[in-house]
Amino acid sequence: MRSKNIVLSLTIITFLLSIYYLSFTFVDYRVQRHAEQQAMDAEGKVDFDKKQHYLMEQWKKPVYNLLGATYTYEEVKERSCKLGLDLQGGMHVTMELSPVELVKGLASYHRDPSFVEALQWAQREREKGAPASFSKLFVEAYKRMAPEGDIRDIFATATNRARAYTFSSEQDVIRAIDQEIANALDRSLTIVRSRLDRFGASQPNIQQLPGTGRIQIDLPGVTSPERVRKLLQGVGQLRFWEVAEVEEYGPQWEAVNNFLLDEEKKALEATLPKDITEEEKAQRMPKQSMLQRLSKCPFSSGLAYAPQDMDQIEAILRKEKVKSLLPQITWMWEKKEHTLKDGTQAVTLYAIKQSKEQKPLLEGDIITHATQNLGEANEPCVSMRMNSKGAQIWKRITANNIGKRIAIVLDNRVYSAPMVQQEIPNGYSQISGSFTVEEAKDLASILQTGSLPAPLKMVEEVIMGPSLGKMAQTQGLVTTALGLGLVLLFMIVYYAKGGIIANIALLFNLLFIVSVLAQLDATLTLPGIAGLVLTIGMSIDANVLIFERIREELAKKVHIKEAIIRGYEKSYSSIIDSNVTTFLTGVILFYLGQGPVRSFAIILMIGIISSVFSSIFITRLFFSFFIDGYRTPNLTFSYGKLPTLFKDIQINFIKNRYRFYAFSLSFIALGAFCFYQNKGLTLGVDFVGGRSYVVNFYKPMDSSFLKKELSSSFEESVEVRTYGTNSVMQITTSYLSNEDAPETDKKVKCKLVTALKALTPLEKTETNQAPPKKSFSIISSSKVGATVAQDVQKSAKKAIALALFGIFLYVALRFKKWAFGLAAVCALIHDVLMVMAGFSIARTFGYNYEVNEVFLAAMLTVIGYSINDTVVIFDRIREKLINKTAAVDINVINHSIRETLSRTIITSLTTLLAVSMLFFFGGEALRSFSFALLLGVLFGTYSSICIAAPLMADFGGKSSILIK
Repeated sequence: MRSKNIVLSLTIITFLLSIYYLSFTFVDYRVQRHAEQQAMDAEGKVDFDKKQHYLMEQWKKPVYNLLGATYTYEEVKERSCKLGLDLQGGMHVTMELSPVELVKGLASYHRDPSFVEALQWAQREREKGAPASFSKLFVEAYKRMAPEGDIRDIFATATNRARAYTFSSEQDVIRAIDQEIANALDRSLTIVRSRLDRFGASQPNIQQLPGTGRIQIDLPGVTSPERVRKLLQGVGQLRFWEVAEVEEYGPQWEAVNNFLLDEEKKALEATLPKDITEEEKAQRMPKQSMLQRLSKCPFSSGLAYAPQDMDQIEAILRKEKVKSLLPQITWMWEKKEHTLKDGTQAVTLYAIKQSKEQKPLLEGDIITHATQNLGEANEPCVSMRMNSKGAQIWKRITANNIGKRIAIVLDNRVYSAPMVQQEIPNGYSQISGSFTVEEAKDLASILQTGSLPAPLKMVEEVIMGPSLGKMAQTQGLVTTALGLGLVLLFMIVYYAKGGIIANIALLFNLLFIVSVLAQLDATLTLPGIAGLVLTIGMSIDANVLIFERIREELAKKVHIKEAIIRGYEKSYSSIIDSNVTTFLTGVILFYLGQGPVRSFAIILMIGIISSVFSSIFITRLFFSFFIDGYRTPNLTFSYGKLPTLFKDIQINFIKNRYRFYAFSLSFIALGAFCFYQNKGLTLGVDFVGGRSYVVNFYKPMDSSFLKKELSSSFEESVEVRTYGTNSVMQITTSYLSNEDAPETDKKVKCKLVTALKALTPLEKTETNQAPPKKSFSIISSSKVGATVAQDVQKSAKKAIALALFGIFLYVALRFKKWAFGLAAVCALIHDVLMVMAGFSIARTFGYNYEVNEVFLAAMLTVIGYSINDTVVIFDRIREKLINKTAAVDINVINHSIRETLSRTIITSLTTLLAVSMLFFFGGEALRSFSFALLLGVLFGTYSSICIAAPLMADFGGKSSILIK
């Protein structure tokens, strides 16, 4: 009686807390709906920028009153269930610290060629995915390139001694570099968070990925990705340089042009026909060098070039001879383009004076305050205030350079180069440069938060359009509702009144899961919804185990009260063992996964704990009400002859096991053949690296035509597949996948847009809605660098290996026989191979499902699900063994399979009902995931009955495999 009251009290408290936590989610949804109404036009289309603007206006305003407590929208948002980017749109970025500049600084910019070359080699190996740390790669490279040198001497500087660094061995060098990288990563995390806070992003999720040197950032609702890129990738290294005027380097510039002109003439002369006359030769020869021909203004007025010529000009200026002719000059481009009188665009090229030490006049670390302001002409600018030391230096600099220009340079781009009119004594200055208000605000933010200790480069980027996120939300809700409805209906039909009680527990289970998600500050993603749908199917498992045991007792003519008590008692071990093994795969997924995969793992683990609690305690609470209140409770667990539906199956599974083995081997062999014919599976960008775009066309398109033509345009294979409908295509390419520069992203996207315009022919439009006639829009994009892709592959292999080893160890120890563990792992390997074979065969028939990081989650779930079924059969075998150390009797195995057949099939059927809804209605983003689960549930059920248990007959007959 006391335990019943405890369970009842706990259930009521949990229910009330769940309602309390979810109330914030309902309020958040109400505010979001109102924001959509405010941003909706006459045609019913939502302007997502207007919606985001309205939400930011409500951020600090009270929107919820609960029992006298008032909450602002910011507080409501913090307590509500958070949606991932794939459900609301936004931007996901992974930034990786580049340690090269950091190590150069630690070595006080040592000029030893072997030192510089070793750094570059270590960086290249790191980008290729070398397992060793950057510090170890660098030290090994230096030892190889300078066998006579001592790396300790390079770092033994007065600065490092003042910082308490000692370099008595190579290990000290490695430790110092690792420490600098760790410190830089921590500081970068703080600076990035500060920049985004000032940017105004709502609920940014920023975290450091342990052991990777990377920072992961999620920005929900962001609709200006280009602005975010500039904000995040700007190192924020502010410097003041003296500008060299044209007359100061005029003679040297003339010498450079003469050298380049002679070089060009010699190259051209070698290609001319031998019988050409001197007059014809003179006519063909260039009169000016390339630097002069491409220049947009006369030399005496400065240097300016067209934006498309910048790369060519940089290549010329990097030539050793050119640099030797202008030894004291460094070239820097202006930040922004400007329009010339003839309407063409140009970028100014500044000649920057370099001292022997290559140090600027002033560094930006003296800035104490920076803010966006308006200049004298009412144009946006950035006002800066310096500390006392900086003010003194700035006073001296301006006094010595009156009538000269000083370039204000941020990350090697000139923002402005004003002429010094007079001495500036107070440390106050302005940066102007044809800014927009947003650009001026972002620049002020970068200066205010300080410079990053080392460059951060974008190695992964996902941009999800808000319209695509809205569609995913709708599909998720529909899928969950359909899966839930089918499972609830099935339980009532198959288990009668017992099914009604199980359904009440299932609904409580869902309420508990969602409220816990909100309380844990976890993020609900599209794979998370898939985990929720899967949990609906799997959570019935414990009740099925209990109800099948109760049915067995009722078949023995046991009184219903006693049958219920025995049913629970005999089910506990199976429930515990089957859920522990599934929970183990969830832990591995959470530990090795990232982003959406982690969301899936969290829901899977919460779902397992919640379903065990609701299936055992809540249903027991209801049953105790009937047992205590009635002498003969009016409880039923079936209709008509349904209990005997699977009891009459008399297949001898052990006798036919070699046929099962032959079928599995044949299917796997067919899959291997298709794998070879198709040259593998369709790997997503998160496995191989590259860029992927979801393109929405105004009319249906032929994916095979686009694949063929785009592959020709990119000069490499391009994957194109339909994304839900024939008018939406996912286009994936590995073109320039090894390059991470921001310019490369633009180059690939521009190439794709140009190719699509030529092929369709349609015009590109920027819209979050359906594109207008004769146009297309890119509604989502993702980029994964080669290093991230290699890490994902390693994590996938490690996760599956860990799952198999952990399950083997648990099952072997729990069942006291190695045979159980060995048979279970062999069956799981069988399941993985069968699913892979199924994907290969499906691709042969034109169903091209992508293998990506979410597919890894599906495979581990298949492993967890399959072992769940297998453990239930093994538990029945263990129960039937009289002597726990004796060899396993074949008849015992056969009878155990038959007796648990009803439970195995019913659980698989409820799971298949939920997963099939996911496959048909869950959307294209989850198609490969749900297809893997469909195959996994089918093959997992088959392997538990026809492979794992029969293998016990082959492994379990020998006493040598028993644990003594």
